[in-house]
Amino acid sequence: MIELTKENGLWTVTLNNPQKANALTGAMLTELAEIAEAATEARALILTGAGKVFSAGADLDEARAGLATSDVWERLSGAIAALPCLTVATLNGTLAGGANGMVLACDIRIAVPQAKFFYPVMKLGFLPQPSDPVRMAALIGPSRTKMILMAGQKITADEAYTFGLVDRVVEPDRLMPTAHELVADSLAAEPRIAAGIAGMCR
Repeated sequence: MIELTKENGLWTVTLNNPQKANALTGAMLTELAEIAEAATEARALILTGAGKVFSAGADLDEARAGLATSDVWERLSGAIAALPCLTVATLNGTLAGGANGMVLACDIRIAVPQAKFFYPVMKLGFLPQPSDPVRMAALIGPSRTKMILMAGQKITADEAYTFGLVDRVVEPDRLMPTAHELVADSLAAEPRIAAGIAGMCR
């Protein structure tokens, strides 16, 4: 349910369980974390999903059984945030719940116009993972973060772009080409220089 391709230094990670809206199980999260931890050798990483939804967040049955409070979420987002290469979240559709964490940890986020963004963690009776509100507030400010986390608002791709939650909104047929354009310079650069710039931007 997680696909990884490697080509000329570019790692592309695809959530591939579209029949369940790419809902995340513990096994999927662990595999994603292991990939992110190993991606220190990548020169760029693209994270995307199959189908019309990027991810519906945690598998609800597993969430109720303890996944919602597992430290694997922080392990995954922390590993992505620590990567020395350029990371691009390429959102093929709606982003919901705990799946926000891995996307917030990426350097750049692009989305299709049909995407919606929401994080109903409070309604479900859980706290968000500790780094998620911090990273979200750094991008869009505390008020808009509370609008999503506490007021339960579902925002559109255009609103997400206006807020600064995503960096570009592109049509579906331009999604992956745009991601490839964004990582092209990093793939061509001296890895030491690219990593140095990444470190300076943190």
